[in-house]
Amino acid sequence: MSDSCNTSRYTLVLLLAGVLTVQVWAHGGEEHGDEKKSTPAPVAVAAVKAVNAPGLVTFIEPALRLPDGSVLVPKSAQRQLALRTQAARKGEFPRSVELNGRVVGDPNAGGRVQTFQSGRIEAGPKGLAVLGQRVSKGQVLAWLQPASSAIERASQQSALAELAAQESVLEHRVARLRQLEGSVPQKDIEQARIELAAVTKRKGAVGGSLGREALVAPVSGVVSAANAVVGQVVDAREVVFEVIDPQRLAVEALAYDPRLLAGLARASAPVAGGVLDLAFVGIGRSLREQAMPVLFRVELPKTGELPALAVGQTLKVLAQTSERQSGVAVPIGAVVRNAANESVVWVHQSAERFVSRKVRSAPLDGHTMAVTDGLSGSERVVVQGAASLSQIR
Repeated sequence: MSDSCNTSRYTLVLLLAGVLTVQVWAHGGEEHGDEKKSTPAPVAVAAVKAVNAPGLVTFIEPALRLPDGSVLVPKSAQRQLALRTQAARKGEFPRSVELNGRVVGDPNAGGRVQTFQSGRIEAGPKGLAVLGQRVSKGQVLAWLQPASSAIERASQQSALAELAAQESVLEHRVARLRQLEGSVPQKDIEQARIELAAVTKRKGAVGGSLGREALVAPVSGVVSAANAVVGQVVDAREVVFEVIDPQRLAVEALAYDPRLLAGLARASAPVAGGVLDLAFVGIGRSLREQAMPVLFRVELPKTGELPALAVGQTLKVLAQTSERQSGVAVPIGAVVRNAANESVVWVHQSAERFVSRKVRSAPLDGHTMAVTDGLSGSERVVVQGAASLSQIR
């Protein structure tokens, strides 16, 4: 019974809200008799703007676009669109250049694990290192069993047996000479000891060539690339693992006009999840892809955690130069595109009225744009929800 009652009440409210104007026919002005009746005068009734009742839909007064192109947005609609405004700031700002860059590992905090010879991969003491695993410097990531033919292996084993026999003979000789110390020249005893040490080293070298080679982590960090599985045969100098420190990364950008790089100091790069702050490191003096490479170091934010980045990821770098430009600084979200694909900024002209201004802008960093034409610096601009205002028709 309650459900049907609520449904009826909801239908009634919709019918009332859909009525914009109700015309009431007045009895005044009507002529009697055979005279022609006059047209009744309509009386306008205000429309229902909102209904606030439990279980009922609330109707908000809509925003309207005025004939002059401005937009009238009631306060209730402004809250629904989450509009935020901010006073524009005029001044002198550094000129920025846009560079194409990619994320690279810090050479002092990352490295590669390569093989010296061909062989077969075997699991390490803690198993084969996998992608994303955190490792420490010197940790054995895998073993490499050297690949050799049967003849080569037999030759090495034969040489190892001969060296073991020579070592045994020299050990007995040194023991006898020690017993006769004082009756034999001291130089004979020293010579026997030297010969024993040399044979022992040769035996260890030959025996090591028959054993497994340890593939160890060059630095502490995270395994960013794992190109091996147990039993895989790899060639010499093949990259098996790559280890990086995810908190110590760099960005390498390419500059096609070296004149724009004078006085580089800082830079920023917008990425998913935030904006990277970059510190200028240096410029390479040899061309790469007909451009000069520029290196920036990624700085840790105050939170101590960088946004999710991957080595090789491409991004746009906004580098600040020593040149200055005048303009009005606004947040990057304040500059949007209108229906004609023009850059505009919405100005809060009065309590419920917003006007769009065509502007020319240039990025300052990942957070701010410099409006060089279209604003005087005394306006309040919409910094949040500007894209919603452009969609009002």
